[in-house]
Amino acid sequence: MSAVALQADIAAGAAQVRERIERACVRAGRDPASVTLVAVSKGHPAEAIRAGYEAGLRHFGENRIQEAIPRIEESVASGVEAAWHLVGHLQSNKAKAAAGAFDLIHSIDSARLLARLDAAAPAPRDVLLQVNIAAEPQKQGVAPDDLGALVEAAREARNLRLRGLMTIAPIASDAEDVRPVFRALRELAERHELPELSMGMTDDFEVAIEEGATLVRVGRAIFGERTP
Repeated sequence: MSAVALQADIAAGAAQVRERIERACVRAGRDPASVTLVAVSKGHPAEAIRAGYEAGLRHFGENRIQEAIPRIEESVASGVEAAWHLVGHLQSNKAKAAAGAFDLIHSIDSARLLARLDAAAPAPRDVLLQVNIAAEPQKQGVAPDDLGALVEAAREARNLRLRGLMTIAPIASDAEDVRPVFRALRELAERHELPELSMGMTDDFEVAIEEGATLVRVGRAIFGERTP
């Protein structure tokens, strides 16, 4: 695909997603400015990130450290000034690399990882705690009943700022089926007085917004299918 065609496709995708966000906010009686669109660029080249940046995107999400860092470096060198989000699972042995590369880490799911990241952070870093609301065995995340202890540990960290919670909803043919998952995360955030909710992806972000999402992680609807 030519650079011009890539730019046009990504600009069109981003515009459609923004329209969907605005319509969901209208239904929920919310200001669209209260929702941050995180364009999940994992699996796509730096050229796609640059095209997204030129289309007005300012937040990008990655999930694999070893692939993300070269892509971030190339993007920054090309003039991209953006906030970088780690939305995938973080292994504790990669905490130092993550702390140096990302502005917001969405996927803290254990006290051990929290401690490693706190020790490695070169400057204060914003974090979210990942909660496995649906108790899916194949997914990461702290159990809702164990969240309180992790919240307390995060609040005691010296170099981390706890901003909120994140979850990945089960795959469903109808987004309405996962509304209870998003509602449960919102209720947990309210209980712990946390302002940020990272929830909702391409197939279900509108329902997530209606239930209070402040960050939605959208990849396919902007960039198309990613490469393996």
